[in-house]
Amino acid sequence: MGRILVSASHYDDLCKSAYDYLISEGHEVIFDPSRSFPSYTESELKELLPGIDAAIIGMDKYTESVFSCTKRLKAVAKFGVGVDNIDLEAAKKHGVYVINAPGCNSNAVAELAVGFMIDLAREISPLFLDMKEGGWKRSIGDELSGKTVGLLGFGAVARLVARKLKAFDMNVIAYDLYPREDLAKELGVRLTTFDEVVENSDFLSLHIPATRENHHLFDGKMFHRMKKGSYFINTARGGLVDMTALVEVLKSGWLKGAGLDAFETEPLSKDDPIFSAGNVICTPHTGAETRESYEKVSLSTARDVNAVLKGGQPKAWVNRWE
Repeated sequence: MGRILVSASHYDDLCKSAYDYLISEGHEVIFDPSRSFPSYTESELKELLPGIDAAIIGMDKYTESVFSCTKRLKAVAKFGVGVDNIDLEAAKKHGVYVINAPGCNSNAVAELAVGFMIDLAREISPLFLDMKEGGWKRSIGDELSGKTVGLLGFGAVARLVARKLKAFDMNVIAYDLYPREDLAKELGVRLTTFDEVVENSDFLSLHIPATRENHHLFDGKMFHRMKKGSYFINTARGGLVDMTALVEVLKSGWLKGAGLDAFETEPLSKDDPIFSAGNVICTPHTGAETRESYEKVSLSTARDVNAVLKGGQPKAWVNRWE
C-alpha cells in the first residue's frame, strides 16, 4: 500500500517484528543496512522522498526544504521520543504527521543514567582502564546512599530514574515546568524549584528537551551554580550543554565527574577536549540502544505509520492540527 523509507539502525534484525508487520500490511520497506548513522543527507532525502509515502527515521534532519520536495509524504516517525531534528511546523504546513514513540525507550535511558551515577561515584571505568595498563590504582569513591539527586524534568525517563534510585536510599528532588504532584508523591520525590535542583544536588541529571530558549543552558555560569564536588549527567540532548564550559569546570575540580550520552556535534572527534577532562564517561548517544527498546519503539512507530497510510490517525501524534 505504501513505500516506507527506514533510516533507523538495526531495522532488519532488532526490529524484525515491526518489519514483518509492515510487510504483512502490504507495505514496501526500503532499508539499507550498510548506511552509517544518521543515514541520509538533506540532498539524498530530496532525491528519495518524492517516491516515499512514510519515513521511520533516526537523526536525519527533516527541514522545510526537505518537506517541500514531495507531495507524497504522509508521515515521519521518529524512532524514539525527541523530535528536535524534525521541523514540526513545516511538517504541519505540508500535511505530514510527525509521530514518535513516547515511553518505549524510557527504561533503557533511565538505566543508563543510573549506570553513569554508579560508575562515576566509584570511578569504575577509569580504574578498569588503569588496570588494563598494568596499574593497581585504588581510589576513594562516593556512595549513592544518602546523597541528593536532582532531576531537571520529571517526564517518563526521570520518573523511572527516581523509582530506581529510591532503592539506593537517595533523596530525590525534581523540577518540571508542568509538575505532576501525584506522581511525585507516589515515588517519594519532592518537587521544588529549578534553582534548588541546580544548587543542592550531589548528582544533577538532565531530562528536558532541547529548544532555542535553553540552548547551552548549562554554561560556565550555570555550572558554577552547581554544588562543588557534584556530578553532572546528560542523557537528554547535547545542545543543552556548553562543552567548553563543562571541560573547564571538570579540569578545575569544581565538578567531580560527568556522564554524557548526547552531544551537540555527533560523532565526537577522538581528540575532543572532553576526553582529557578527568572523571568523564561518554557514550555515543546510546541511551535507547537495548534490544527491548528497539522492539517496543519499532512496533509503536510501525503501527502508527500503518494507521496513517490506511487513512487513520496515529496515537503518538506530535504536531497536531485540527
